Amino acid sequence: MTELLQIIEQAAKDKLTELDLSNHQLSTLPPELCQLSNLTELDFSHNPLSSP
Repeated sequence: MTELLQIIEQAAKDKLTELDLSNHQLSTLPPELCQLSNLTELDFSHNPLSSP
């Protein structure tokens, strides 16, 4: 998860509008995504996301 947090932190610094988090084995959405206020496109494909 540390690598993922680094990716999110860098995306926030760079004010990215698109982010590809596909194939990261995510089962939940990281709360740090709230830092990415400029995002218009987010790819979570191919992750084993679960619903509550």
